[in-house]
Amino acid sequence: MNTQITYLILRTGVGVSMFGHGLVRLPKLQLFSDWMLKSFEKAMLPEMLVLPFSYVLPITEFVLGILLIAGLFTRISAIVASTLMIILIFGTTLIENWSALTPQFVHLALFAYLIQNSTNNRFAVDHLLKK
Repeated sequence: MNTQITYLILRTGVGVSMFGHGLVRLPKLQLFSDWMLKSFEKAMLPEMLVLPFSYVLPITEFVLGILLIAGLFTRISAIVASTLMIILIFGTTLIENWSALTPQFVHLALFAYLIQNSTNNRFAVDHLLKK
């Protein structure tokens, strides 16, 4: 039972983090996009890649956060979130924002834990749908 409660706590915590990242960026999507473009103006990534990503990122964070909090499609959500985090880690290294790497690796580790231990996802919508 403790393992399942631990899973719930970690899934909810990382879900709230993702939800919060998306929630605060969505109302100011244009400002966030402008900030991201400015951050990457000297990086080797072309603007034609950064621009769409800057609009998709907050929406993706928001949706993944909701899914993780609810425990709906948890394993797939954690896989998508891991992929997103790896993309963010790559971008962070391109702009040499070394201080942002630690939180990104923490998120990545939590997503990996959720994937590895998905059989412990008892307190979730996924579990209710299995019945």
